[in-house]
Amino acid sequence: MNEITKALKAAFPHTIPVFTGFTFLGIAFGILMNTKGYGLGWTVLMSLLVFAGSAQYVTVNFLTSVFNPIYVLLLTLIVNARHLFYGISMLDKYRDTGKFKPYLIFGLCDETFSILCSTNPPEGVNRNWFMFFITLLNHSYWVLGSALGGLLGYMVSFNTKGLDFVLTALFVVIFIGQWKTQRNHGPAIIGVLCSVICLIIFGRSNFIIPSMFAILAVLTVFRKKMTGEGIA
Repeated sequence: MNEITKALKAAFPHTIPVFTGFTFLGIAFGILMNTKGYGLGWTVLMSLLVFAGSAQYVTVNFLTSVFNPIYVLLLTLIVNARHLFYGISMLDKYRDTGKFKPYLIFGLCDETFSILCSTNPPEGVNRNWFMFFITLLNHSYWVLGSALGGLLGYMVSFNTKGLDFVLTALFVVIFIGQWKTQRNHGPAIIGVLCSVICLIIFGRSNFIIPSMFAILAVLTVFRKKMTGEGIA
C-alpha cells in the first residue's frame, strides 16, 4: 500500500461526522439556491470555488437584491472573520507542507480546523497527505451535498422557512463535541463570555469582529496559564 492510499484510509474515518453534517447542510443550501432561481450549475460552482458555508447562505440573499460590493465585502468579512484566527493558529501545523499549502489554506473550514487540531496522523502515515485528504474529503462532501440539494430543488417543492438554521445547529454540535473531548474548557468559556459581552455592547449585527479581537486578547494574556494548569 503506497503512502497516498494509507493517508486516505487514515483520514476518511475522521471525516465521517462531517460527511453527515455537510450532506444535509449542502442539500439545504442547494434547495435555497434553487428557490432563488439559481440552478445546479451555479450551486456546484459556488460550493467548489467559494466553499464558505455561512457566507454562501448569506450570499443567497445577495443574489436576489441590488448588488452593493462594499456591503458584501464587509458582511462577508464579518461572517468569516473567525478564519483569520484559524489561520494564525495553523501556522505551525502548515509549516513545510510544500505543494499542499495553497489548497490547505483554501479548504480550511470550521470542521477541518477542528479535526486537524485534535487529530494526528497514525504512525507511518504521511502527515501532509493526511491533512490534504481531510481537507479534500470535507470539501467534497460540501460540493456533493450542494449538488444533491440543487437536484432536489427541481423535484420537490415545500416551505423552506427556517432551512438556513441548519448551519447554526452544526456550530452548536461542534462546540458540544469540542467541550466533551477537551479537558481544558478555558478557551471555550472565554469565547462564550467575550461573545456575550460584545453582543450586549455592540448588538447582534456588529458583535462578531469585536468579540474575535476580545477573545484573541484574553487568550493571549492567559495563554501561559491555560497551557499549564489550565482552567477546568
